[in-house]
Amino acid sequence: MKAIKFEQTGGPEVLKYVDVDVPPPGEGEVRLRQTAIGLNFIDTYHRSGLYPVPLPAGLGGEAAGVVEAVGVAVKGLKVGDRVAYGTGPVGAYAQVRNVQANRVVKLPKAISDETAAGMMLKGMTVRYLLRATYRVKRGQTILLHAAAGGVGLILSQWAKALGVKVIGVVGRAEKIETAKAHGCAHVIDSSQEDVAKRVREITGGAGVPVVYDGVGQATLMSSLDSLSPRGLLVSFGNASGPVKSLDLGLLAARGSLYVTRPTLGSYVAADAEFKETAAEVVAMVASGKVKIAINQRYALAQAAQAHRDLEARKTTGTTILIP
Repeated sequence: MKAIKFEQTGGPEVLKYVDVDVPPPGEGEVRLRQTAIGLNFIDTYHRSGLYPVPLPAGLGGEAAGVVEAVGVAVKGLKVGDRVAYGTGPVGAYAQVRNVQANRVVKLPKAISDETAAGMMLKGMTVRYLLRATYRVKRGQTILLHAAAGGVGLILSQWAKALGVKVIGVVGRAEKIETAKAHGCAHVIDSSQEDVAKRVREITGGAGVPVVYDGVGQATLMSSLDSLSPRGLLVSFGNASGPVKSLDLGLLAARGSLYVTRPTLGSYVAADAEFKETAAEVVAMVASGKVKIAINQRYALAQAAQAHRDLEARKTTGTTILIP
């Protein structure tokens, strides 16, 4: 079988397409022949060393496929079942792999393998952001950075379905229509406009109760300046680099603001949490309220190029790798 591996951290060039042996599934595991693999920004953090993983390592935490073999003590799954997963462990960039049976979800006929591969990690991220980290309410207006990205397109649709108005931020003019088409009520082009100023104009000076920011350092101040008093900045990603320091006085000066840096793992650590979160993602996508925009496809062997394009912000929506 083939898989992507890397022996040292660095740029996309460290990714190698190699032969691997896949043993029979262990206790509590199933072996999947994967049909589609999701590409996520966190994959670039593992590759670069920003989020260290033991080396040598595989890459990727999200995929869909068909169960080929079932290990001891596995209940509720059988050979031939279509399933998907989105919480790792790393190693999804592979044709075949073993995964924990309690961390996969069965797929209904209404959801294709490609859609499933692109919806799990990002969809579960959106679910905890909107329903757990900050539980949005109908009638609210919120701010979302990287609105045309994979998480952004899902979050804006999901929020709209909940009756929430989304102000989306994009970095290029050509991404404005994409963001609008996926639920954003307003879209700000950060390359041409002052984000916080526009947010104040849109909200009549009030600001927003929550900002969802997956960009990181580059957008920190515009996020803080967009919040209403006692508002919450949810900094859930580092596309521009991590926020390395924050003067707490900035929070006081802007009206007793809150900041959190959540991760998906903390919200699905227990099996019951995972099942509830995954089930809600499947239900939202199957209902048609959230559509997964698969705008780029690469062969698994082209993973390095996929990383280059993602980091250069040449992509929109969801990108998948085809084994």
